[in-house]
Amino acid sequence: MNIIHTALTDIMAEEGLEGELSFEEVVAEQPPKPEMGDLAFPMFVYSKILKQAPQVLAQKVAEKLEGMEKSEVPGTVSQAGGYLNVFIDRSGVIEETLITVFSLGEEYGKSKDFSGKKIMVEFSCPNTNKPLHLGHLRNDALGESITNILKSCGGDVRKVNLINDRGVHICKSMLAYQQFGENSDPADEGIKSDHFVGDYYVKYDQWAKEDPSAETKAQDMLKLWERGDETVTALWKKMNGWAISGIEETYERTGIHFDQYYFESETYKLGKDEVVKGLEQGAFYRDGEGTVWVDLEDIDLDKKVLLRKDGTSLYLTQDLGTAISRYADWPFDRLIYVVGSEQQYHFTVLFHVLKKLGYSWAKDLYHLSYGMVNLPEGKMKSREGTVVDADDLIEELQVLAEKEIREKERVDDEEKITQTASAIALGALNYYLLRINPSKDMIFNPKESISFNGETGPYLQYVGARISSMLLKYDKKKDDHFKGTFNPELLTAPEEWELVKLLSEYPNIVMQAAEKLDPSRIAGFLYDIAKVYSRYYHDYPILHNENEDLVETRVQLCRAIVSVLRNAFLLIGIPFLSAM
Repeated sequence: MNIIHTALTDIMAEEGLEGELSFEEVVAEQPPKPEMGDLAFPMFVYSKILKQAPQVLAQKVAEKLEGMEKSEVPGTVSQAGGYLNVFIDRSGVIEETLITVFSLGEEYGKSKDFSGKKIMVEFSCPNTNKPLHLGHLRNDALGESITNILKSCGGDVRKVNLINDRGVHICKSMLAYQQFGENSDPADEGIKSDHFVGDYYVKYDQWAKEDPSAETKAQDMLKLWERGDETVTALWKKMNGWAISGIEETYERTGIHFDQYYFESETYKLGKDEVVKGLEQGAFYRDGEGTVWVDLEDIDLDKKVLLRKDGTSLYLTQDLGTAISRYADWPFDRLIYVVGSEQQYHFTVLFHVLKKLGYSWAKDLYHLSYGMVNLPEGKMKSREGTVVDADDLIEELQVLAEKEIREKERVDDEEKITQTASAIALGALNYYLLRINPSKDMIFNPKESISFNGETGPYLQYVGARISSMLLKYDKKKDDHFKGTFNPELLTAPEEWELVKLLSEYPNIVMQAAEKLDPSRIAGFLYDIAKVYSRYYHDYPILHNENEDLVETRVQLCRAIVSVLRNAFLLIGIPFLSAM
């Protein structure tokens, strides 16, 4: 593209044409057929600027490139109508790509594009009235993957989690426990502690349908909590402890970790103070009943309550305090909130209110909105106890993985089966959740996600294991059987060139994923390279080949592929398995 840009700029100068052609205006395409070239540059877009027909331009650029030294142009060119087609020097690109992959190793694909940037990523943010569910799993997978991707591009990334440990929803579980719990605890009942608390949230909903006073009692309990009532506070600490302990077990199982936790109970008062300050500054107003509002006409929205007339705060009030605390703790260049699309309005208002309060860093806040995730059976409803529980889903994937392992081969080592199944289950979960663009709704199909065929994590793991197994076999026999020399000119199969192009594109894919905050680009890349490799492995002998130089060359290509697979797996939370 640089060469084409230089050639076009030279033509403009030679012919005394006014205007300027920027590098960004240079367009490169992939021809529809391989025999037409590796790259095509349409000249139509430059006709108006250079005041010449596309085919004339294509011919002039071709002549310029043909007149350059061979070392300056990595291939040959030809004109076809208004297009300049380029046939790249494949052996040179193959050699350069593989050398780069091997020399950089685990660093291949990484960059310094976000170097010096402090980026905070908030994700998960569970309530302490129920265990994690399928929606949290998508949230966690996105947050962890985005963090990995941004770090790989040089960003200084801090993962934070806001524990929603206060509010009327928490009081509902507490109230139900007071009514029906009889001082029992999770250990007595043999129930995972966060599930134990969640059961009482469901019981509250059932009770509230029969007793209209339940809602008033929950609101009264919230007021007692905010006043520091000892009995209510003691129950709150106990039940929150149960919930958080159970949630942390799930985090550990899914490989989720945080640099810092924030708790609403510790930040919501700061939010209330900020609202009062904004009221004094005239940014907000109080109505006749004492409710504090913010007018949102300047962003084409209706007014919004910031403090209720009884002085209690809302989610928005609490998030004001939390955001301010975070910037004070770690002045970030960007704060990314990984939160579902149903909260778009909330974050629009939150960011605007922070701007009205005079915080200059409010412009650096970003809501990474992701779509809903459900099962084929339909939508989840936590109050009715119909959510897809995270622990249950992971366990189901583990069981399905163990079944697949046992069906594929006879394995007597139960510990190995369990470990492998756990890795496959995690790979299945993360890949299936991340393969879809974050903005889109999705349906999670457990049986489909665990399949060893198709667009799944286990399929990718299987391809990685197959290559690793072959390389192990090669390394064991290399000294006695394989004496070949690497020669990139031997890699002439269409699939080999396709694989090299994918390998060379990987750093760019990582950069795109970082810029767009979209792990699905990594997932799509992995599936593409796995598909091509599977076809290649099926159609072309690698170790069983009479040409020893071809064996060595193909083995090196496979080494590069497995190296890039390992790097990419890390970015989207897929455990790499050397054997399956």
